[in-house]
Parts: sequence; C-alpha cells; structure tokens
Amino acid sequence: MSNEPGGPTAAAPDQSEATDTGVDDHPTTGRAAPAPGATVLALLAAGWLAAMLWSTREAISSATAGVTAVSLSAFALPGVISAALVAGAAVGLAVGEPVARRTERVTLRFAVAVGAGLLVGLLAALAIDLTYAGDVTTRTIAGTTAAAAVIGGALAGARNGAVVGAVAAAALGTLLFVVAFSLARDPLFDLYSAGDTQQALVNAASWVSRTESLLAGLIAGGLAFGYLTWARRRAERDGDDAPRWPAYLVAGAGPGLLLLLTEVIIRVGGRSLIDLAAALSDADAVAQTSLGTSRVDNAIWVLFVGALAAVISFGRTLGSPTADEE
Repeated sequence: MSNEPGGPTAAAPDQSEATDTGVDDHPTTGRAAPAPGATVLALLAAGWLAAMLWSTREAISSATAGVTAVSLSAFALPGVISAALVAGAAVGLAVGEPVARRTERVTLRFAVAVGAGLLVGLLAALAIDLTYAGDVTTRTIAGTTAAAAVIGGALAGARNGAVVGAVAAAALGTLLFVVAFSLARDPLFDLYSAGDTQQALVNAASWVSRTESLLAGLIAGGLAFGYLTWARRRAERDGDDAPRWPAYLVAGAGPGLLLLLTEVIIRVGGRSLIDLAAALSDADAVAQTSLGTSRVDNAIWVLFVGALAAVISFGRTLGSPTADEE
C-alpha cells in the first residue's frame, strides 16, 4: 500500500522535471545592449571639439610670425584630430542608435552613422575655413579634421552601440584628463628630477610621461567599466543582451586604439604640416620626432592599462564559485 498512488511514501515528482518547463525566467530580445546617454555624450563631444578648434585658433592668431604659426599648428593638430574622432563617433552613435532600435539593417545603421560623422566633419572644416587664416596650414587642419570625424562616424556604425558609447565616453574623459594633467606636470617634473644634469632632466620628463599615461589608462578603463555597467543594467531591465567580458576588454582598450588611430591620421593626412614644421630648424625636427614617439608610447600605455583596468573591474563584480554554490 505504501507504493500506491497518493500513499504516504509515494515517490515525489523530480523537482528538476517539475521546474524545468523550458521557459527562460529572463527572456531577452536578442538585441545588443543600447547605448545610454548617447545624446548627452554627443553634445559633450561636440562641445569638446568646438573648444579645441577655438583654442587652436587663438594660439595660431597670437603667433607673432608665420613660422611660429606653423609650429603651433603642428603642435595643436593631434588634439584637434582626437577631438574630431570622438565627436564623429559620439554624434554618429546618437543618430544611429534610434535606427538600430527600429531595424536590423546593418547597412542602413552604418550609413546613418557615417553621414552623421560626415556632417560633423563638414561643419568643423567650414568653421576652420571661415575663422582661421586661409593658407596651407588651414587647409591641412580642415581636411584632417573632416576625415577624422568621418572615420569616427564609421566606427559608430558598429552593431554593439554600448561598446561604442563606452569607448567614446572613456576617450573623452581621457582627453579631458590630459588637459587637466598639464597643471600638475611642472610640480611632478620637479619631484622626479634628481639634479640639473641633462640625463636627470630626461629621466624626469620620462617619468612624468609614464605617470600621465598610467593615470590616463586607469581613467579610461574605469570610465569604460562604469559606462558598460550602466548599459548592462538597462539591458537587463529591457530584456536586451547584456555586455560580456569581451565588451569590457574592447571598451577599455578603445581610447588607446583611438589615440593610435589619431597618430595614423596625423602621419597620413597631416604629413605636409608636420614636415613643414620639422623643416623650420633642427630643433623643430627633433621636437616633432620626439612628440610623435611620445604620442605612440602614450597610446600603447593607455590601450593596455585601460583594457586591464576594465576587465579586472568587471571580474571583481562576478561572484566566486563557492558563494554561488552556497
């Protein structure tokens, strides 16, 4: 009798069979996580580009001679190009994200993002032509700025908008930090210098550069992690696919990759301006070579440190296996 159905010792149904109904408790739409705050990010990036264009114009206008104007233009070119890259990516993301939410047509989303980047580039080039002195220097800055904005828009056409937004936000924060770090550069140089010899000064400058690159990488990784965490929470709320660890790796390395891309644009599109500045004197030639090498080193530092910081930060949010079993 104990084995009769409904008896006191009748076998209970398997809990796994009872609960496994084949229905996911957290269904997803299959769409990539959206990019939160894309419009605000686009406005901030466009404002930063406008600020860089204005500061470059003021620096060139204050030059007392044409030779000085050429040198200042070459020094300011990397900042303008990096700002145009970020602005093109941010504006392209803000315009392309609504399209991505309404359709799965990758080509249309990419075309809209590129068109937005092209618009940013044309407006920036027009502003340069109207407000800068009309010479070969102006045309070089305008052309490379427009090209950088278009390339940024093309990057915004990627399928995963959250990663693009994280890269743009982290890159913008990194650029802001580099400008703010200039206030601490002289005190750090005095701190690192161990004498007045030439070698001591070179070593101090090297340590200042490494400190800046390390801090910039940490900021890039932290901002990328924070943005993707924000995007993940929104994705979980809306049922979209949350970013996984490769997204954090790419987003953390993204600002460094953009800095390397900036250097490529400078050496291709801005080669004539760099060569013109280097031809002014032997000291200018050495300065341009040194600055180019320093920018590449800084980009590599930001790339690796940012990627490690973002991935490690993401890893710390994962529960330990022991805690999950308990």
